[in-house]
Amino acid sequence: MSASRSQGDATSSAQTVRAVRAEQRELRSQGLPYFLGISGKTVGARALSMHMVVIPPGGRATPHLHQGYETGIYLLEGRVATRWGEHLQHEVVSGPGEFLFIPPGVAHEAINLSATEPARAIVARNDPAEEDRVEPYVPPAP
Repeated sequence: MSASRSQGDATSSAQTVRAVRAEQRELRSQGLPYFLGISGKTVGARALSMHMVVIPPGGRATPHLHQGYETGIYLLEGRVATRWGEHLQHEVVSGPGEFLFIPPGVAHEAINLSATEPARAIVARNDPAEEDRVEPYVPPAP
């Protein structure tokens, strides 16, 4: 491929490379602040969203599930317990440098295990408008 053809493909309006600084903070339905990165809203992504979430010291997400999309999480700092399942009876604890996978439709909540330090993570989803399909979850009575 010639250099001129490569450059032409990369600069067409549908093929624009964009940088995003995650400065726009938004409180999401999970009850946590997200710093918006890549999504349909921010860059016109068609099949991906990627943001940073901050769980305050002692904070937790409200139980919820994601309809129709997968979620990958990379923990940057802190220790987070993720409870999941019909009764939120299962738990996995993640620390810095660990990845977490959440399948579509699995009820879960994230809990910062520190009472003094925030937990920060990068969250990626295969949906550019994922916030539209987050559903609150109320575990059934035991």
